[in-house]
Amino acid sequence: MNLKKFFIVIPVLFFFTSQSAFSVDATYEKLKIMVDVMEIIKNNYVDEKDTKDMAAGAIRGVVSTLDPFSQYMEEKAYKDMKEETAGEFSGIGIRIMSKNDFITVVSPIPDTPAYKAGILPNDRIIKIDGKNAVKMSQEDAVKLMKGKAGTKVTITVSRDNVIDPINFVLKRDKIKIETVRSLMLDGDIAYIRLTEFNAKSASDVENALDKLVKEGARGFIFDLRNNPGGLLDSAIDIISMFVKEKTLALTTKGRKEDMKREYFTSGKAKFEKLPMIILVNRGSASASEIVTGAMQDLKRALIMGANTFGKGSVQTILPLSDGTALRLTIAKYYLPSGRPIMRTEGSNAQNGITPDIEFKLTIEDEIKLYIQSDLILEKYKKGAVISPQVTQTTAAVSISTASANKKDEIEDAVLAEALKIMKSGKVEEKIKSKK
Repeated sequence: MNLKKFFIVIPVLFFFTSQSAFSVDATYEKLKIMVDVMEIIKNNYVDEKDTKDMAAGAIRGVVSTLDPFSQYMEEKAYKDMKEETAGEFSGIGIRIMSKNDFITVVSPIPDTPAYKAGILPNDRIIKIDGKNAVKMSQEDAVKLMKGKAGTKVTITVSRDNVIDPINFVLKRDKIKIETVRSLMLDGDIAYIRLTEFNAKSASDVENALDKLVKEGARGFIFDLRNNPGGLLDSAIDIISMFVKEKTLALTTKGRKEDMKREYFTSGKAKFEKLPMIILVNRGSASASEIVTGAMQDLKRALIMGANTFGKGSVQTILPLSDGTALRLTIAKYYLPSGRPIMRTEGSNAQNGITPDIEFKLTIEDEIKLYIQSDLILEKYKKGAVISPQVTQTTAAVSISTASANKKDEIEDAVLAEALKIMKSGKVEEKIKSKK
């Protein structure tokens, strides 16, 4: 195959669509250099290289200069993504992103091998089955971690405040995503845990809350901890259940003025008067942050937990002619107050949404909470859990659970305090006390 003829499709595909803002002359010169380099590699490199592989590598290189959430997906990766969106796939059950040369965990999916083993948000994957994962593409990492249910894969991670790498030997499984768990806690407090935002999430949350309100719920705790996000429309629909119609919930802004879009609530706000607390942590991202931030700005819910992940950008999937696809960031989110969600680095770093009441948990305790979450809920459901002592400070609520219990059982201090506030009837008072 003549490489120069092969690469004539590249400028057509990437630079001459939709009235590109790139200079045609400058772009052509750079493309010519790229083709020359690849021609040299093809003719002189020590090992023979497949032209299509080099082309795919070149495209990945272009996309990697953008941001951690944009991604070039080859045909199999695109197919896998569509299967995952449908709600079932085989693997270990984690959401990942590429950040600063590391494959970084956004959030483990509840009740999956990764979740049960104790893999945490912000863990950096440094090896997969002994293969170095530093600077590995997100697509290649997914290929190595996915596989037939029942097979094993070893994931090695580095973790903040932990000196040595941690090895996890995980058995792959069918990952079926059940997004809603609901129950009544302590007799009259509705509790719903949402694990991601899909096309059915809003209706599932509404139906579950309808049922609990009919059973006598007088308050609502919405658990978005470790929810990595999902569909934007689902987030807006959920906000609309609690806030009167025609209220600005979100604005998205892109590079061009005509890409600006405002999202308003709609419908009857069925649960407008129901006291509400939202629980979040560093695994709460994207659509979770939209709901949390909007409800905080609108003084509609008390936010409790830890700073959220900080994914405040919009991606769209653009299928390409050869069966591959481009996931491209096209806009950023802005909350009703105008503040952004996006994580920033440096001396003025911002990590997503800061809760009204913050909790400090050790890494060890976070792991225990992941593993024991369902057991903890059952105890609260039966009224067997006693709220731990919580000490208020000027900046946050500091929780010490180091002496949790000799059998390694742990109390969910965030949920316990949320229940305590809800039962006291002081949710609205605490919301109004926040600036």
